[in-house]
Amino acid sequence: MTPEVLTFNVWLGIIFAYYFIATIMPIDKIIGRLYPLFGAVLLIMAFGMTIMMFASPDVVFYNSAQWTNQHPKGLPLFPLVFITIACGALSGFHSTQSPLMARCLSSEKYGKSVFYGGMIAEGFIGLVWATVGMSFYHGPEALQQALASGGPATVVHDSAIALMGGFGGILAILGVVALPVTSGDTAFRAARLTIAEVFNYSQRPIPARLLLAVPIFAVGLVLCQVGFDTIWNYFGWSNQSLASIVLWSGAVYLASHGRFHWICTVPAVFMTAVCTTFICYSPKLGFGIPIETSNIIGIVVALAAFVCFIMFGTKTHVVEDEALKKESV
Repeated sequence: MTPEVLTFNVWLGIIFAYYFIATIMPIDKIIGRLYPLFGAVLLIMAFGMTIMMFASPDVVFYNSAQWTNQHPKGLPLFPLVFITIACGALSGFHSTQSPLMARCLSSEKYGKSVFYGGMIAEGFIGLVWATVGMSFYHGPEALQQALASGGPATVVHDSAIALMGGFGGILAILGVVALPVTSGDTAFRAARLTIAEVFNYSQRPIPARLLLAVPIFAVGLVLCQVGFDTIWNYFGWSNQSLASIVLWSGAVYLASHGRFHWICTVPAVFMTAVCTTFICYSPKLGFGIPIETSNIIGIVVALAAFVCFIMFGTKTHVVEDEALKKESV
């Protein structure tokens, strides 16, 4: 076993031990105590990198004339950019965390700042690193060379240290590390609670939590042996597909209750076209259909989904709402 593999396995064991404890313990005992620290380093990373990019004379920002397809292989911007920048723009994974977050709120009035604010913050972080990739490396060729030499970790390390110095760069790197770490613990916890709710299985006793957590972690350990590129390719599309499903569900709920549904309907139509086009076009994950034909299929499927929504998903249920109000009184 090489030193690199040994180091990887040691860190994997440490992280999974934390995940396991955080998954079965009450959320305020572990996650609730660590997340303020993670949030602090995230803010330092996001604002620090932004400020230092403007302050650094070595960073060259793109102007409007350079907004063309710069991909070395000429891959199409649509739909790939909306799949590649997954959580930073729209995230089905985050919708699975909504029940956890909602249960931590003492009042519904905090919902907008927590849920909307959280996605705005992550979108900002996504834009920060997209800007670093385009500007710090002075072109796609230099960025591609950095990725080839050491992957995304090298890009994060080199750009953070160069822009923020030794101490600040370490804080920025920790901010990036916090993202996958916090995704893991909440993902395992959400999986346990989702399965428990589906089967109405109480999670108050510790043995009941272990009965669900152990198989879930076994699956997670198996997935750790799969190449990251493969996992990310599947995650990008499945994450955005789940986001489309949740958006359609939200649109149906709002429309059926006579509320303003377009805030969900418009992005649902767009993301349906994105996900359909991608799975048709992708030679690795999908059907390998030419991009022009895939675009047409994506648009047709999105419009068909919209028509079905207008015909069947917008019927109001005012009578049901009134009955529920009387029962609550």
